[in-house]
Amino acid sequence: MRYEMFHKVCIEQQFGILLLAHHADDQAELLVIRLSRNSGVLGLAGMAFTSQIFAKHAYSQGVDPMSGGILLVRPFLDFSKKDMYKICQENEQKWVEDPSNRSPLFVRNRIRMSLQEFSSSVFSSELQSLISACRRTRTHVDKICSNLLQEAVTVMDQGYAVIDLKTLNPSKVEDICLAKFIAHVAQYISQRHRPIRSNTSKLLLRYMRSSPCKTSLTAAGCYLCPAPGSRGTKILVCCSVNCPLPSKVELFYSGSSAQEKCVIPYDLKEIMDNANTSSNLSSADASDVHFLNVTSGSVLDEAKRLNLISESTYRSVLMLQEEETNRFKYKSDVTPDYRPKYAIESVGTSHNQCLQPGQMGFFMNRFFISWKPCKEDVCRKFTQEETSSNGGLVVEGLDYKCTFCSLGHDMVAEIRHMMESDWLYLAELSKSQNVKSDPDNAVSSSVTEQAAEKASSCLDYARVSAGRVLQLLKPIPVAVRRSLPVLVDSQGLLLSIPSLSFKHCPCLEIEATFQPRVPLGGGHNSFI
Repeated sequence: MRYEMFHKVCIEQQFGILLLAHHADDQAELLVIRLSRNSGVLGLAGMAFTSQIFAKHAYSQGVDPMSGGILLVRPFLDFSKKDMYKICQENEQKWVEDPSNRSPLFVRNRIRMSLQEFSSSVFSSELQSLISACRRTRTHVDKICSNLLQEAVTVMDQGYAVIDLKTLNPSKVEDICLAKFIAHVAQYISQRHRPIRSNTSKLLLRYMRSSPCKTSLTAAGCYLCPAPGSRGTKILVCCSVNCPLPSKVELFYSGSSAQEKCVIPYDLKEIMDNANTSSNLSSADASDVHFLNVTSGSVLDEAKRLNLISESTYRSVLMLQEEETNRFKYKSDVTPDYRPKYAIESVGTSHNQCLQPGQMGFFMNRFFISWKPCKEDVCRKFTQEETSSNGGLVVEGLDYKCTFCSLGHDMVAEIRHMMESDWLYLAELSKSQNVKSDPDNAVSSSVTEQAAEKASSCLDYARVSAGRVLQLLKPIPVAVRRSLPVLVDSQGLLLSIPSLSFKHCPCLEIEATFQPRVPLGGGHNSFI
């Protein structure tokens, strides 16, 4: 919630970079918190020096998501709170203390008060040494994952990813790197950016290790299966519509403030490229990375073995960890007597979302959908040409207005996922008789019921368009089809499958682009 407010203010004020005052003591507190939650070494690395946050309500079609994020910079992570006080005092700079920081009701406050009892310079120094070692490990893992994502993953326009197992070579990748890699892919395809829990992570890791791939798996909001014809050397990662996912459609009009203000006047790409170059130059080699094969419960033991922390510091941190772990377990045993405020329904059971001409929408944080209202007074007829720019259909003016054009701006379309009935409808529509050669317009029963009122030109266009889209759909796996957005009218008639260029009327100008809110890899971050 706090970062959403930060992002909103930055967008309104056209700020591309936000400085945060987190310091070394905050990192120490976070270390103890995450130790008590059984976090692995990647979580124990704490907060990044630089990272990105992305808009939930600001979109711009065709704009690289990486350039739409706000860059968070934490320049004081190497300074303790005492250092901060001293700097302010020496420069006669006033500061504000939040009184809630003293309340023992909050986990971080309790740990902060406990850490003050171990405020010796040796304890603080050793704690920061442990955190630095975790950060070097995190940087090493992030670098490997970034390379693997670039080399072994292909993202398709229909909203799924293909992992090339030959290029990935899972048997040569460390568990911690492979788990992070598949987590990045799953979070990108599902756009569900909650951390993937231990059991799910282990399940995905085992699946990636079973090469060649012969089975399917549903996990982390995704459906994974062997790519058809690949003999198990490639894995498809598709969005699973039966999992709890962000199914809501965020709507806005073209030219609205939500779209205009998302462009930041800073060249963030250049800044991030420079930061990545600096990070690569200063990153440690594998010999200086100590925690690659260490389990979450063994980090402190390994740190003591490597003399990163002394016996005294080891015992002190272990005591704080056990104390907070017991509190956490006690809270977990308490069953809440309320419904979660922000519960997420399964996409398969969610209600359809409406879109009007002139509106744009973000479907499941994955597809950018736009619908331009018809600007002409009449429908357009079409002819077929194999060399035409829109895939074989050329439209021209026709002195008639079909049902869709007659409704104009009053027409409302509902957005939902593609279903099996849509495939069957397209098949029946494509087999219907050409109305120009058959005066009786003899079409199958279900098509007749849904399309009898349409002008013959529109029906012919829909028939040819349906035949084309069926050819496009055949090589697309069923799991991918089910995650495609479709638009239907208030009676349930299929209007468009915009990502495949199917539409019932040549005047419908509807487009869909796979443009996830958060980019593959989660955006820029640097721990060095």
